[in-house]
Amino acid sequence: MKSRGVFSSFLEVAAVLAVVLLSAAHAKEELKIEVLTVPDGCDQKTKNGDMLTMHYTGTLQDGTKFDSSHDRDQPFTFQLGVGQVIKGWDQGLLDMCVGESRRLVIPPSLGYGDRGAGNVIPKGATLTFEVELLNIGDTPPSANVFKEIDSDKDNMLSREEVSAYLKKQITDVEGGEPADDMKRMLEDHDKLVEEIFQHEDQDKNGFISHEEFSGPKHDEL
Repeated sequence: MKSRGVFSSFLEVAAVLAVVLLSAAHAKEELKIEVLTVPDGCDQKTKNGDMLTMHYTGTLQDGTKFDSSHDRDQPFTFQLGVGQVIKGWDQGLLDMCVGESRRLVIPPSLGYGDRGAGNVIPKGATLTFEVELLNIGDTPPSANVFKEIDSDKDNMLSREEVSAYLKKQITDVEGGEPADDMKRMLEDHDKLVEEIFQHEDQDKNGFISHEEFSGPKHDEL
């Protein structure tokens, strides 16, 4: 009976320790938001569905810069809260004023996870972004990216269609002359296509159906 009591106490201590460790791990995975500057007045704050125009610089934990809109002298415009950007941005840019700047420290679970992004962002990377909100615009008509990718209109996305779409998007962004980081992504685009299929092709039949596709789409085809 005494040994059973000791064993029971050990299990209780182990259970408590496991909870503490899991809580600590979860805390480490949280998004960190630091407000750097705020404007004197703020008539409008960002919300899901808004079109935002931002300047940003992204760095890895060792300080290596992997991307910056300042280097291109071209702000980045996207729609907030619809999956056009990583989750750390969708969550970290809410309730922001025009003219405000923030520092976002984004854990892998809200960034590019264990897959990374080509040769630019390694697997499991924690990312730091310094961002400045330049404009809040009107919401555009929602895009139907599935329809744009589905070039043969068979309501299924093949690897060839996804590959062609990715190449077009990368070259269009850079005006047909990709920068070095974009060139690396182009060279590694086959790997990106495979990673997309691993995530989206849920029934593993070699195609992504309209139902499986998690990007912007309309209910009607």
